[in-house]
Parts: sequence; structure tokens; C-alpha cells
Amino acid sequence: MLSPELIELSVDNSFAEFKVTPNTHGPLTEEAIFTLLTLPDFDCLFPLEPNIQQAVIQVNQVCGQDDGQFEQFFQIAERRDGLIEVEISEDKMSAQMQLTAAWGGEEVTIQDILKSLKTNNVGMGLSKVKIQSLLKQLTQLQPGKTCRSVIATGKPSVNGTNARLERKVPLARERLLQPQERKDGTVDMRNLGAVIMVKPKDLLMVKHPATPGTKGYDIHGEVLPSVPGKDLKLTEGEGAALDPANLNHLIATVAGQPVETKTSMKVDDVLNIKNVDVGYGNVDFKGSVMITGDVHEGMVVKSSGDITVMGFVDSSTLIAEGDVIVSKGIIGRQLKENELSTKITAKGQICAQFIQYSNLDAQGEILVTKQLLHSYTKTTQKLTVSDANGRRGDLVGGIVKADKGLKAVIIGATAGTKTEVFCAMQQGDLKANLKELDQGIKAMVVAKLEITARIRKLPPKSEWQNDEIMVEQVQMMLNEKQRITNELAREEIEYEVIKQEIDSYYQDNRIEAHKYIFANVEIHIGKAFNRTQREHSTCMVFNQDQEIVFDYNNRG
Repeated sequence: MLSPELIELSVDNSFAEFKVTPNTHGPLTEEAIFTLLTLPDFDCLFPLEPNIQQAVIQVNQVCGQDDGQFEQFFQIAERRDGLIEVEISEDKMSAQMQLTAAWGGEEVTIQDILKSLKTNNVGMGLSKVKIQSLLKQLTQLQPGKTCRSVIATGKPSVNGTNARLERKVPLARERLLQPQERKDGTVDMRNLGAVIMVKPKDLLMVKHPATPGTKGYDIHGEVLPSVPGKDLKLTEGEGAALDPANLNHLIATVAGQPVETKTSMKVDDVLNIKNVDVGYGNVDFKGSVMITGDVHEGMVVKSSGDITVMGFVDSSTLIAEGDVIVSKGIIGRQLKENELSTKITAKGQICAQFIQYSNLDAQGEILVTKQLLHSYTKTTQKLTVSDANGRRGDLVGGIVKADKGLKAVIIGATAGTKTEVFCAMQQGDLKANLKELDQGIKAMVVAKLEITARIRKLPPKSEWQNDEIMVEQVQMMLNEKQRITNELAREEIEYEVIKQEIDSYYQDNRIEAHKYIFANVEIHIGKAFNRTQREHSTCMVFNQDQEIVFDYNNRG
């Protein structure tokens, strides 16, 4: 070991000085010099490795030579103060601080931290507790060791929620297949309960207003604006009005049957008919129609509200502005190759226990609880062929076009009956909408940059603040910038919503078979196609990379 006398502190105590005579103390090793630095008074200093390496090389080069008789001097360690490093996240929503323990120099103090925070413009969302914790950790660290923590966090803005409408009364379709329980606990399958009716002043619908959202801030104190939720107007429908005591409540003004519309509800007069046949004639009624018996062959029933049939519909036409609900069944016949005798059209939903040889066209969902046979079925929403328990529900033959997917207990038949299913065919429209939004967003970004540039080019405020015309022009520019900012934020949110819908489109709009899919079922999901060659057990079917995939594991 080298003699401790070879190392001493400099006059100002800033350095460890190493004085050595090569011929007396050489040859040297780096390890021997580092050992000297473990001595008291020197073990807290920062080793200057380049100087130590140079000392070893220089001393060993002249060791045993004439020049090796002269003493050589090296600074091999120094005092260093503690360090503060502040790292700000890219989105300016958080700041991390790293403290490094001093090498014999001044330790970091709270005053040093406050100065560093000011230098880095970190003033919002600071955590006093975390800063104090860092300082406490620092006292327990060896020289040169570090501790790190997030010491400032911004508050993200919270966008407002969109207004929504909550219906407070049941609809006629919700009666379907809700058999009434007898006193003895058994169920009367023929009794579907009373017809849904309301009386004046009954609450029909409640509007939950949009919320403005909450502004946020980043760690620099910049305000992050929130996007207010989109409003939705609660309109008055026929037989319904806003409650004067609460304009967010829609109440009935007349007695009748409640019917849901896109932005409201109305109360229809109800035309009660026992049977629609040749003796009664065709029906075209402004209101809802309740048929307690059957609709016979060749008859036509039109309604501006719901059509409810407690019996059967046989080879006839039903057209409703609302829902079509048939408690028993819809029966049709094959007239020609592509023509069926029964036609059901609804701007709302179509619901029935069983349907055969019928043409169905609904803007809402279609629900068949037992069988859908050899029909042409079209809905912009989802087709469900299943009872409430998922035990029964056969889709056999015909053509199905269900934009939002299909759920059935059994699809096809053991005999290999040809059944065609088309789902999720609208992704191209969503992509077109996304492209339009993208172009609109880019245009607004350019407009915002242009107006920002115009504002920046304004002369100092002191030169125009007393000019009313100039003040008005500046205010107009600021208002326009704010309008663009709000609209841009809304469209960016809408862009993300549609993008997520596109990304999950084929997973969301799929085919579910609770028991079987038999052979000869032609499946079209988007551009993917498959004709089943065998029986498939419980599965979900979806488009994956433009191929039809059967998933037997994920059955939820």
C-alpha cells in the first residue's frame, strides 16, 4: 500500500493532491491510488479517473530512469456539490426531479430546489411532500448516489359529457315475451300483461343536460381548455310537452300509448281493432294501432306510431313510423323466386315470436324469439334470433343483412339449407367520414395558425388599447381563435371516436352462435366470405384481416 503521506488536501481543501517520486514509489497501479482515496478526509471526494490514469502512465514511464528521481504532482480527486436535475415530460404534464448526493461539497438545499424549479418554469402541481421526501432520502445516500421522484403533476382538463335523454316509461315492444306470473308462481305464456298506456302529466322522458367540463393546467401553469359536451334538444312531440316546472322533463298531455322518437317521445291516440280483414278494410291511422286479433291475408296497416298485433300477421303489409310488435307470429308465402307475400317495414324495431317467408326492413333492431325462416331481413342495427335465456332461436334460410351483427342460437339447418348472412358492410363509410374529419381538422389547424400569426403581428397593446375600432377587431380575432379551438377539440374527439370504432369494427359487429352453425351458411362480414362446409359448435365469427375466423374460446 502506498504511504498515506503521499496524499493531502489542497490549501483551499478543494482537491486531493498526490505527490510521488517515481523511482521511490513506483511502479504504480490505479488500484493503489484508489486505495489512498478510501482514507478519512478523502473518501468523500470525487475521484478524477482521467488524472489517476495519467498519473499511473506518467510515473511508470519514468520509473527507474534519471527523470524518475524528481517528484511529480497530480490532482486525483475533488469536492463536488450536490446536483439537481429536472426532467419535464413531453406533454408538460409532469416533472421529475433527480438529486445527486454531494462529493464532499455543498448538499442540495430547499432553496436550491426552489431556484431550479423557477429556472425550469415549474410552478403548478408541485408536491411539497414529495420534495421533502427527496431531501430526506438525500441525507441517507452515499456520495454520488441519486434519488428520483415525480414532484409536479399537471391537472388534465376534463371534457364535458354530452346531453342524454332517459326514457321513463316502457314501450309496447317491451311487453313482448314478458309472460305474466300467476299467483301460484307459474307463468301464463298467453298473458303478456296490460297494454302500455299513459295518462296526462305522466313523466315520459328526462333530459340530462350536457356538462361544460373542467379546465386543467400543465406544470408551467398554462390553462388547458375543456370541451363542453354536445347539447341535445328535448323536443315536444304530439301529446307531450315540456313540464313548465322543469324544462328538462317531458310529460304527457293526453292519454294514450307512448312512442319513442329520436329526440323525444309522443303520445299516440290508440286505434283499437279486433281483426284487420276484408270486412274491416285497410288501416291508415295517425297514431298507434292496437290489433287484439289477427291481420289477415292481403290487408295493409299503416301507422304514424307503433303497430301492435296480439295475434298473427298473415300475408299482409305493415308499415310503421315506430315499432312493429307481433305477439305471436308473422307468416308469409313464397310468391315468386324473389317475392314474398308478407312485408313489414318499421322506422323503429320489429319484434315477433316467429317469422317465415317475410320481407323485413327496420331501422332499429329486429328481435325474433323462436324462429326466423326463409325471409329477407334487413336492419341498420342488430338482428337477434333468441329467447331471453339463449336456449331457443333458429335462423334458417333466406338472406340477412344486419349492419351491426347477428346473434342467434342456431344458424342454418342439419339439412344444409342455404342461409346467407351479411354483416358489418359499412366500414368504408366510416373510413370516408374519418377522411373528411381529418381534412377538416387540418384546415382548422391552418386557420388557427394564421389567426395566431395575425395576433402576434399586432403592435404593442399600449398603441391601440384606446382605439375602439382596433379593440373590437382584436376581440373579434380572439373570439374567432377561441371558436376554432373549441371546434377543433370537438372534431379531434369525434375523430378519435370514429377511429376507435373503425379499429374495433369487426370485433363489435360480428356473428354469435350460441349452439350451432350448420353447413351451407354463406357468411359475409365486410369483404370477407366463407361458406361453411361442416357443423360449427358455439362460436363467434368475425372478420380478421379480411378472412372469416371462427372463435370457439371467446364465447362471452
